[in-house]
Amino acid sequence: MEMSEPPPYGEGADVLERVRTMMQWTPQGRALGMEVIRIENAKVWGRAPYKPELVGDPETGVIAGGVITTFLDQLCGMAAVLAMREPAIVATIDLRIDYMRPAEPGRDILAEAHCYKIGRNVAFVRAIAYEDAPENAIAHATAAFMVNPNAARRFGANLGDKNSGGKQR
Repeated sequence: MEMSEPPPYGEGADVLERVRTMMQWTPQGRALGMEVIRIENAKVWGRAPYKPELVGDPETGVIAGGVITTFLDQLCGMAAVLAMREPAIVATIDLRIDYMRPAEPGRDILAEAHCYKIGRNVAFVRAIAYEDAPENAIAHATAAFMVNPNAARRFGANLGDKNSGGKQR
């Protein structure tokens, strides 16, 4: 009997719920109302709901570009984590956004991200934001993430203890 590698982190019954929790863990993710709607291996799909308070130009009603940047950065990071055999903390090294057109006023933004290559220290991801179909993109993103394979470090450990003035225990 031949042994196979363990499945990527992005497979399994409770992974979608863990990824949704990751999105809600960040204050920006919560404030913007971003959500994960689907995952598959090293791919993740999400939605950023249209909110009047996220509009960049009140005259046009177009959602601010920074909201799209944040959304794509978060989804790309999640795709990188989903591509791993064992989840690790990632940090954005490089993020390039090419805006193709303005988002449509009043519409939610959808996006998909795919980690197409992952090494021991760096993960590479592509993403697209759109309203109806990726073929009519609002923006394209390419990103590189530093992978911290230190499994002993707890997620959020860099936040410190609030009672110790931010110092690590």
